[in-house]
Amino acid sequence: MALRIETDRFDAWARLCTESLAVARDEIDALNVFPVPDSDTGTNAYFTFVSGVEALDALPPGSSPLDVMRAFAEGLLIGARGNCGTILAELVRGSLRVLRDCVDGLSAHEVAEALGAASAAAYAAVGRPQEGTILTVAASAAAAAREAAATDDDPKRVFDVAAGAAREALALTPTQFEKLARAGVVDAGGRALVVVLDSVAFALTGRTPSPRPSMVPVPIVEPGSDLGEDGPSYEVMYLLRTADDAIPALRETLEPLGDSLVVVGGEGLWNVHVHVDDVGAAIEAGIAAGQPFRISVTHFAEQIARPAPVTGGRVIISAVTGLGLADLTTRAGGTPLLFGPDEPLSVATVAAAIRDSQAEEVVCLPNRAGHIAMFEAAAAAARDAGARVAVLPTTVQVQALTALAVHDPGRPFDVVVVAMSNAAGATRHGAVTIAAEDGITMAGPCRAGDVLGVVNGDFAIVGAGMAGVAYEVLQRLDLATAEMVTLVVGRDCDEATSEAIAERVCRESPHVDVEVIHGDQSTYPLFLAVE
Repeated sequence: MALRIETDRFDAWARLCTESLAVARDEIDALNVFPVPDSDTGTNAYFTFVSGVEALDALPPGSSPLDVMRAFAEGLLIGARGNCGTILAELVRGSLRVLRDCVDGLSAHEVAEALGAASAAAYAAVGRPQEGTILTVAASAAAAAREAAATDDDPKRVFDVAAGAAREALALTPTQFEKLARAGVVDAGGRALVVVLDSVAFALTGRTPSPRPSMVPVPIVEPGSDLGEDGPSYEVMYLLRTADDAIPALRETLEPLGDSLVVVGGEGLWNVHVHVDDVGAAIEAGIAAGQPFRISVTHFAEQIARPAPVTGGRVIISAVTGLGLADLTTRAGGTPLLFGPDEPLSVATVAAAIRDSQAEEVVCLPNRAGHIAMFEAAAAAARDAGARVAVLPTTVQVQALTALAVHDPGRPFDVVVVAMSNAAGATRHGAVTIAAEDGITMAGPCRAGDVLGVVNGDFAIVGAGMAGVAYEVLQRLDLATAEMVTLVVGRDCDEATSEAIAERVCRESPHVDVEVIHGDQSTYPLFLAVE
């Protein structure tokens, strides 16, 4: 019995891992007491996988499974963040060195071999392996897979056994590492690996792992207690271009400088991570070995002691067209930035809005594809001035409304950005407008005055009646699986039309809630959203 590695299935697994890490991110951050209690292990794991998925997004259609695996591995390597992210990248890369030779069929034995290769690669990458950490969890999964493969030829069952063993090993990490036992937590990196392995198991079997009692994720260490005498003060990371045979000497140079040394990569590109007091010496070692770039230095004391944002220290700037949408944005806690055919936005306008907010944290919702670049440019200037600014790539205003709905001012900035991004990205959106002149659309030719239906950014329907076209747009947005439909009514849509659409949805899809919002926007009589 063998499994085929297919492009679509690999892509779906990578995205499932990323989504699962996003969900578990807060929990994993709270567990973080080793190697430094800076509460970022979940964040680093998540963004490492985000980098891998971004590499997949850059591939052309029709890429082979080998191309997909190669791109994902390189994306993880280049985007690896922190101690946990770097080790996770090497675990995946180690397994892929086996899996790339098993594209046509993956046996139970090869599952065990891939997990063994992953564990061996991670141990080899770490300067001073510490048991009771992600390394132990990986080794336990590999050992269980080896044992299962000796008597079972089903690769799915073998991997399921390995994932279960990883969860059991995670629960035992406090018995192996005194620092975890004192804090009353399991290892954060090990928890991140369990999330990844459980995602693989779910992708293979379709079964969600049984929940197990977890240690209470409330570290009792004092902020900064692991700094100073007990450990180095800085985290240094950089990518390094050098020949593979230069790495042993680099390890020998970096090893005595500090701890948490992890060097992963191969074929001329490496990711170097180390905790040191002498930042200059760590970077000079990279220069001596090859060409370091993307150098990152984090001072742990500043990271741990960073104060929470003061009340009112965060604003959400949302580009809107129409006084109704502006009012709705304000009532939802955002700051509207009006634009229209006669009032286009510019980098200067956006930069002024960010600057005038005087906020420490800013979330920007461009709400139009053409706005994203100018928001990014304005955000870069604000970041140089010391603000934390995130630009979410929203292309329509209904995405902004969904993002605003999940904003929680009491949660950390990075957590809020992920939640808002996920909400906006999950919103299926459409619109209805009127053709101003004859032309050709993706749905065929149209004449001036025809009603055009937009589905996820493309003209997909040409019709005569606004209510009928709007309902067709909703159907193409998968109305059958919807829980909520939002109609944002513009100044050129009369009340009778919006009521007719809402009534039809309620009649033919009684499981769906309908919300009608008066946006007063021009150009598009209707914006539509399905959640």
